[in-house]
Amino acid sequence: MDYAYGPGRNHLFVPGPVNIPDPVIRAMNRNNEDYRSPAIPAMTKTLLEDVKKIFKTTSGTPFLIPTTGTGAWESALTNTLSPGDRTVSFLIGQFSLLWIDQQQRLKFNVDVIESDWGQGANLDILASKLAADTAHTIKAICIVHNETATGVTNNLAQVRKILDHYGHPALFLVDGVSSICALDFRMDEWGIDVALTGSQKALSLPTGMGIVCASPKALEASKTAKSVRVFFDWNDYLKFYKLGSYWPYTPSIQLLYGLRAALDLIFLEGLDNVIERHSRLGKATRLAVEAWGLKNCTQKEEWFSDTVTAVVVPPYIDSSEIVRRGWKRYNLSLGLGLNKVAGKVFRIGHLGNLNELQLLGCLAGVEMILKDVGYPVKLGSGVGAACAFLQNNVPMIPSRI
Repeated sequence: MDYAYGPGRNHLFVPGPVNIPDPVIRAMNRNNEDYRSPAIPAMTKTLLEDVKKIFKTTSGTPFLIPTTGTGAWESALTNTLSPGDRTVSFLIGQFSLLWIDQQQRLKFNVDVIESDWGQGANLDILASKLAADTAHTIKAICIVHNETATGVTNNLAQVRKILDHYGHPALFLVDGVSSICALDFRMDEWGIDVALTGSQKALSLPTGMGIVCASPKALEASKTAKSVRVFFDWNDYLKFYKLGSYWPYTPSIQLLYGLRAALDLIFLEGLDNVIERHSRLGKATRLAVEAWGLKNCTQKEEWFSDTVTAVVVPPYIDSSEIVRRGWKRYNLSLGLGLNKVAGKVFRIGHLGNLNELQLLGCLAGVEMILKDVGYPVKLGSGVGAACAFLQNNVPMIPSRI
């Protein structure tokens, strides 16, 4: 039973952790197993091969680490860089801020490019820094693909274009925690050296698995990187990969079976179809926000996120009250505004194993909450706008044609 029971199902619309589909829950409902038996290495081998598909890489080496996205960050940094190395990192919201803080605490020389919250990474400044760095002192570019606090998606292809234009050898490290398996992501094509995600986002699993994928260039960098690492050391994994047992320490058996089921669902739907579904859900949510007469925190269409929408409220409304009211009255969980946008925005997460009718239920709940807190919303306006778009754009379910 829920710790604080509410009738029916909780409508979980935070941008992670997300809803877990029933087949994944059933797959994880199992006893422990000996991870040194023949079965777990055999399954792990298939998982490592299939995980590469969600990164769209054939040359990358994946690591399934029992950790969160924060641990995956640390793995990416400490395996490729040495204390004192210069990194360029973009501050555009709470999660990019936290990654910068981690880089600084790990003793890297962080060159921060800051933008207003609601804007994307300033790639013009990146270009100027790379142009001036003829000595190649910049060792890595660290960027959050999708800033969950503000609903901003950055253009990774353009970052690679800039790096190539200046012939700069810096490593390209990407936080894809709230993008991979939901937004277009092309590790090989965009020349990404380390990409990472977390199990609790678009994969629709419980929290607890950080998935990191390293390019051959990143693996080569790990041979000379001087940062201290123990638990996150890729070399420990690589030794066991060669042995065929795969695990330097005990994995979560249940999460491995859950990952197997989650990947099977994604491949059954088709990864490109999953990405297109998220595009529809994002567009429908933005149309609803517009119909309510509210603004998107994201300042330009080019930065709109298809996994989370941060909605700006009028100054006389505390957005935290919207979140509280949703949970207390309607069993609806929405995302709080964080740090600089605390009290100013609430966030609607629309990622993971989620369909159009589930989203419409959330939008209906938001309308009632807005009415509750004194905002003059016309009930049905946002839902109607979303319905009109979805009715014309939702395809037939392929497996049911």
